[in-house]
Amino acid sequence: MTNRGSPTRNIPAGDISRPGVLRTSCTRPVDIPRKSATPRPHDSLREISWRLEPRDYVLAHLLHDHRYLTTAQITTILFTAERTCRNRLNTLRQMGFIDWFMPVRPGAGRLPVHWVPGLLSARYVALHHGERPPTPKAVREAQDALVSGGHLYHTDGVNQFFVDLLAHARVHPDTRLVRWWPTRRIAAAVDHNVRPDGHGVWREDDREHERQVAFFLEYDTGSCAHSVLTGKLAAYRKLAAGGGPRWPVLFWMPSTVRETNFHRRLNGAARGLIVATAARDAAAELGPTGAIWRVTGNGRRRLRLAELPGQIGHAGAYHPGPPTPEQDPLYLLRDDIDPNTP
Repeated sequence: MTNRGSPTRNIPAGDISRPGVLRTSCTRPVDIPRKSATPRPHDSLREISWRLEPRDYVLAHLLHDHRYLTTAQITTILFTAERTCRNRLNTLRQMGFIDWFMPVRPGAGRLPVHWVPGLLSARYVALHHGERPPTPKAVREAQDALVSGGHLYHTDGVNQFFVDLLAHARVHPDTRLVRWWPTRRIAAAVDHNVRPDGHGVWREDDREHERQVAFFLEYDTGSCAHSVLTGKLAAYRKLAAGGGPRWPVLFWMPSTVRETNFHRRLNGAARGLIVATAARDAAAELGPTGAIWRVTGNGRRRLRLAELPGQIGHAGAYHPGPPTPEQDPLYLLRDDIDPNTP
């Protein structure tokens, strides 16, 4: 996947990794690591522990949970400048902590560099959770599976939804994404009764009270028939009837036209559930936290994410309950969380 050793020097402008930009010279994309005379990657966490920062451990957990993230997404979450981010990611790659690949999509050309768990970050996360660390072979096979998988565009979109929430929280300290779970984790928490594309808990504080909303996310690329999307709601209804969470189900649509057509089909299919829709093209300025969510049975009024109805509820056999401090995706960077809080 990678060349052993990699450069830290700045890379010339002209990022050919962007969709539709083809290679016309030997200039490399801006976020591709280069060769350098650095030693081979380490094979022990102990050897590099003195070089790791809390932010690096956060990145390890994020890559483990969400499979891969682009340089731009990591910059948004953890850095203030993309050049600083690229340099740090390159350093971590040289140490063997993380790795990368550059996908190519038919019709779009080269896509941006995607960062994935490396041997040492995979070992760290496994040991952190009290699990047996993976072998180098297992890590390579997992990386290759990500490269050859066919859901990159969808996964990128799902991740971007939550990255946008984290970006909003960075500039609005009264807001926070206090839980961000991928499909496999939320599915396990509800005994695999539903498999949403993601789950989150969004919190907003104001002078009067705290608003906290949990939700299931269904990310629509526009390739599925409306009947397939509405067909997913039966499982959510069954989950709620069995004691599971009755959280809002959010359909994140690619366009206003598709959202409008889909919303017409929801009236009957959404009975007994809280279902909301929004379109990405109409939310470019407000983002997913803004007053963009149209709830079935609520007319044409749009609500902010924090205004969506529904109670988080209590933990049970099919219910993960409210978020805990360590479930915050940036928990290791928080200085306002008491580590002794249950």
